[in-house]
Amino acid sequence: MSLTDLIPGRLGFGTAPLGNMFRAIPDDEARATVEAAWDHGIRFYDSAPFYGAGLAEQRLGEVLAGKPRDSYVLSTKVGRVILDEHETSARDLGEKGGLFEHGNPNKIVHEWTAEATERSIEDSLKRLRTDRLDIVWVHDIAQDFLGDLWLQKFEEARTGAFRVLSRLRDEGVIKAWGLGVNRTEPIELALALDEPRPDGFLLAGRYTLLDHGHALQRLLPLAQEQGVGMVVGGPYSSGVLAGGTHFEYQQAPAEIIERVGRLKDLAAQHGVGIKAAALQFSLAHPAAVAVIPGATRPSRIAEDTAALDEHIPAAFWADLRAAGLVSPAAPLPHGA
Repeated sequence: MSLTDLIPGRLGFGTAPLGNMFRAIPDDEARATVEAAWDHGIRFYDSAPFYGAGLAEQRLGEVLAGKPRDSYVLSTKVGRVILDEHETSARDLGEKGGLFEHGNPNKIVHEWTAEATERSIEDSLKRLRTDRLDIVWVHDIAQDFLGDLWLQKFEEARTGAFRVLSRLRDEGVIKAWGLGVNRTEPIELALALDEPRPDGFLLAGRYTLLDHGHALQRLLPLAQEQGVGMVVGGPYSSGVLAGGTHFEYQQAPAEIIERVGRLKDLAAQHGVGIKAAALQFSLAHPAAVAVIPGATRPSRIAEDTAALDEHIPAAFWADLRAAGLVSPAAPLPHGA
């Protein structure tokens, strides 16, 4: 099934922050944030076992268990199995070290085999308190987490996770599957396969106001050619576009801070909110099906909803292009 037919609305909710990414979030605050997403009409929720070693799934499941299952679309990921035993040393997360240091202490096994995929799905169903998943993404088979081993792990996923998910889709157990990554190359490889073939992909941080040029070169033309949809994750580039200090899950370097300042200055000249510019830019590409910003406070949900509906004058997009702040190849809202 195409993601366009499956995902309701253009705005979803990404739950990585609910896994205590960057800070420890009180349970009641996390619960209130998910409830706010529901109250604002959001019906697409994305999670992963990796987010706080199961914590984000647990928190999301606690709220959604009280909602009619047929009224929302749920996605999660495979590639990490959460064990009952606890970590006794620092986790090796490649470039993302310390990302969920405030999450659950459970040990995480990074594995994309068929057996691990089936176990991961079973465990996610329990944490999410549901009887089924709509979309399953193959998580993080890319350079940022795996370094030089990523191609080896991609092959593990191709012969393991990809085939399991294709079978589950064909059997009607899930409705769609794809890759959920922070890099374009694994998706390009997956789209080049004769089989198994993904239905879409979740691309985090690679189609934002700050970083989109590489995705436009090969991945997105290929996706359009094959009619494969994209869910845009991390539209605020780890928060730096929304008032935070992180870019690529680390403290933003000086050159990124300077670029964000230029974007904000131009937005201010046109009376445009930077969140609105970020969300509407990410959704302007024809391959984009939905955008899933994360949040840990109910007020942020209201901001995201308003940002999606905010009117942005064509002159802003034209000035953005003239200033060289977006790629000449990037589609802009309303054909600007």
